[in-house]
Amino acid sequence: RSLRRGAFKQPRVHCIKHHEFIAVFFHQPTFCSVCREFVWGLNKQGYKCKQCNAAIHKKCIDKIIGKCTGTAANSRDTMFQKERFKIDMPHRFKTYNYRGPTFCDHCGSLLWGLYKQGLKCEDCGMNVHSYCQTKVANLCGINQRLLAEALHQVSIVCIDNGKAVLPTPMTQIAIPSMPPRVHLTLDHLVWIKVLGKGSFGKVLLAELKGKGQYFAVKALKKDVVLMDDDVECTMVEKRVLALAWENPFLTHLYATLQSKEHLFFVMEYLNGGDLMFHIQDKGRFNTARGNACFLPSGRFHCVPVSLHRDLKLDNVMLDKDGHIKIADFGMCRENVFGESKATTFCGTPDYIAPEILLGLKYTFSVDWWSFGVLVYEMLIGQSPFQGDDEEELFEAIRTEFPHYPRWISKEAKSLLEQLFERDPCRRLGVIGKIREHPFFKSINWTALERREVEPPFRPKVKSASDYSNFDREFLSEKPRLSHGDKNLIESMDQNAFAGFSFVNPKLMTLIRK
Repeated sequence: RSLRRGAFKQPRVHCIKHHEFIAVFFHQPTFCSVCREFVWGLNKQGYKCKQCNAAIHKKCIDKIIGKCTGTAANSRDTMFQKERFKIDMPHRFKTYNYRGPTFCDHCGSLLWGLYKQGLKCEDCGMNVHSYCQTKVANLCGINQRLLAEALHQVSIVCIDNGKAVLPTPMTQIAIPSMPPRVHLTLDHLVWIKVLGKGSFGKVLLAELKGKGQYFAVKALKKDVVLMDDDVECTMVEKRVLALAWENPFLTHLYATLQSKEHLFFVMEYLNGGDLMFHIQDKGRFNTARGNACFLPSGRFHCVPVSLHRDLKLDNVMLDKDGHIKIADFGMCRENVFGESKATTFCGTPDYIAPEILLGLKYTFSVDWWSFGVLVYEMLIGQSPFQGDDEEELFEAIRTEFPHYPRWISKEAKSLLEQLFERDPCRRLGVIGKIREHPFFKSINWTALERREVEPPFRPKVKSASDYSNFDREFLSEKPRLSHGDKNLIESMDQNAFAGFSFVNPKLMTLIRK
């Protein structure tokens, strides 16, 4: 039986000088090992190396000079750098009794104890824990921040008769935007029901006050977004949905707004529920009903060069007429084309493609694998790969083959076998035209894209505000926003979410009415 499982994403690793930095929320006072300044609070979130535990500000990541002692102390590359720059100044550490609170200049945390709390370098005065001594780079007496700034000046490129020009900065494609004529606020919305819930926050049913218009509002907690280093992912989701307004197979975004504690995506309300709800209710779909739900999959890469990376039953929604729309682009990755590939380990366990599990670079092939899992669940009523825990599940995905019941059609089996091809370069969707597969032989694709095909399954919907097609465990909760620690909220850097707010012209029209 198919069950709801949340998606996850491994922390993004920033590889600098062989360090493996990941974003960390420091729960205790910590100091940056580069600039020696305080790093604490949501607005001063920093990085910590997985190998040597060095703590730094995000702003100081490009000022790292010393290579990570945990991964490359004796590598040929390290030896080359030592010869090239002659940066090999060992510290002379000795046990020291500190009379007042002192912090480690490497990991940034407090030196605990009443006496002999740590080690102090006799030459440069660096203070470290005894367990940090072997992880400290040989940079005695060297100010990493100042040296990094000096090296940056040296890196200025000289061309055209000695004229100095800075290297051209990377640019990003920005969505043209104009200041909204109507300012949408939470005062415009009335919360009605909780439709879904996760570690990210909640999805609530809301009414546009006095207008009789209903929306599904995804509310993200800002502190969670910052602590998980997901600010850019949230911005990507907003950009993808804003660009995809005209696509009939994607959930439409009406607005994004923010409060001091939350980010809000105001989406169209699809009161037919998601496929997971209907699979759990019906067990499995017959081929006719399944076909109607599979069809938009041929267009789920509707936003150019974007990966979804979390295609699953929970994220395929039905409108009141039974038409399908893809939702939740929180795992989306932009600009995947040519040699540009993704590397992040993310997704929902049952749907993760083998190339992700193997740590390979990947592209659209992972979405076609997830689509295969979705098709299997809809036709057979259970997941194709089983395991008592994630380790067993991932092993099954890498090595085992799904079981196909006798009653399944040969066309459906052929489709699934080609989607479960473990070589991503040979997987259906990556090669071949999935629309031409015999499983879809009865489909008029042109009529489908014009929404002229009558869905064989229509959910029971009584009104525009009907929420009967959503899980009761969520509907029973009070429709209200949860609040975090006030001190943490006050410490947040609200500038991190600059440019998030957006209002679609169609919503402006609704508000004016």
